[in-house]
Amino acid sequence: MEKLKPKFFTTIKDYSREQFVKDVISGIIVAIIALPLSIALALASGVTPEKGIYTAIIAGFLVSFLGGSKVQIAGPTAAFATIVAGIVAKSGMDGLIVATIMAGILLIIMGLCRLGALIKFIPYTITTGFTAGIAVTLFVGQIKDFLGLTVVSKEPLIDTGDKFVAYMKALPTINWQAFLVGVVCVAILIVWPRLGKISVIPASLVVVLISIVLVNGLSMQVNTIGDLYEISNKLPQFQMPHITFRLVQSEFSDALTIAILAAIESLLSAVVADSMINGRHRSNMELIAQGVGNIGSALFGGIPATGAIARTAANVKNGGRTPVAGMVHSITLLLVLVLLMPYAALIPMPAIAAILFGVAYNMCGMRKFVDLCKTAPKSDIAVLLTTFVLTVVFDLVVAIEVGMVLAAMLFMKRMSDVTSIEGWKYIEDEDDDPDSLSLRRVPERVRVYEISGPMFFGAADKIFDITVDERDKVLILRMRSVGAIDATALHSLEQLQTDCEKKGIRLILSHTNEQPMHMMEKAGFDKRIGKEYFCKHIDDALALAERIAAK
Repeated sequence: MEKLKPKFFTTIKDYSREQFVKDVISGIIVAIIALPLSIALALASGVTPEKGIYTAIIAGFLVSFLGGSKVQIAGPTAAFATIVAGIVAKSGMDGLIVATIMAGILLIIMGLCRLGALIKFIPYTITTGFTAGIAVTLFVGQIKDFLGLTVVSKEPLIDTGDKFVAYMKALPTINWQAFLVGVVCVAILIVWPRLGKISVIPASLVVVLISIVLVNGLSMQVNTIGDLYEISNKLPQFQMPHITFRLVQSEFSDALTIAILAAIESLLSAVVADSMINGRHRSNMELIAQGVGNIGSALFGGIPATGAIARTAANVKNGGRTPVAGMVHSITLLLVLVLLMPYAALIPMPAIAAILFGVAYNMCGMRKFVDLCKTAPKSDIAVLLTTFVLTVVFDLVVAIEVGMVLAAMLFMKRMSDVTSIEGWKYIEDEDDDPDSLSLRRVPERVRVYEISGPMFFGAADKIFDITVDERDKVLILRMRSVGAIDATALHSLEQLQTDCEKKGIRLILSHTNEQPMHMMEKAGFDKRIGKEYFCKHIDDALALAERIAAK
């Protein structure tokens, strides 16, 4: 069983000065990458810029210290942006804090119950679908700042469709100066990574610096962060929300969404990191750490956090190999918050929008999405597109719920299709059949049916395809290919047994595997048939049937 022990305490035993230097350098570089992203994602979430920094500091430190991965970097991510924005617009900061704390508690419970391995049961089509959907919602949400639109709305714009309609109506108010700054920033994001050695400086940081110089140097009439938000360089402070039963009740579904999304994204990030360092993370410990990190973030003014794949990959590429790198990343951001945060007021909003456009593009996984649409079975494509559309049109809660139900139903349909019950053919004269050596002689007045595949509620009705004649005296069910059986299928077997009893036919089961046998013993079905009529091999069953038929 997987140990519930943070990787920090495992790696620190053999820690060296050389690795400490590498971890410090990597932590500082990752902090430089995280700085503009944390600010941008905070604004996309409908909160003030410093709250993104708070999240990266508090959650980032706690997840690194307590986490099950050696190199995981946690902080605000794009996956939460639209969810958080909706919670803030609906229930304010108190609602967000309560939802995040509950999500943290759920994550801790998931880890303690060792549910980390269950994440693998979420289909790839669903994760791809909602990730692409989140990317679209994030993209749409930045159109206003990218174009410098003046949007008038009586109510907060939460739904992606409402935002898109409002922005299209506001197109005549476009600020061409803001649009120019945005285009320049997008161009930098595209070109900068291709410039060789100089590209080690994060493109997002270059965008921030150049856009500040451009807007202020040319005295452009473009909104900056300082024009729209109050900037604070105060240290994170403990804050307890006003908690009511009604608030807890109303925010539970959001908390569940945050918890599931945090679990999926953090464990996916940990798996990616494992492949890069040839390591192995502790999934349950990682869930506990993510839970503690989210609770800490919420209580100190932050927003939901999870493992960030891009920042984790950057950590690995720059030499980070222990949780110390993630802790240095948080400490570096703390120093930046205190010393440099007031300068964030100068960052133009189109630059923030451009950075988030880049995040959305990298997040959407366009190639994976298109490849799945080309190569996957139609049922998988249906799940993919359904999840994607529901994420964009409604929200992530609806998308995951419907996607999982649809995926489960389609899986059951597939399993039902591969489950078959076939009757053996009678060979009058073995010498007349070229394949007779591979066949067994079936005694007269005996019928043999072979069941293949799992017997569950989706395939239970196939038992009724078994037909017996009143002249028959024995029915053999060969079950060597039945790995599992559920209560519904067992009930169908009981009905078959009842029908056989009425017709005076003896039911014999051949090669019953461990799980089906356990189910039958538990239900008392073995006693009803008679334990002597459970045969280990088909030859034994045929011999027993012959003796019964001869009577």
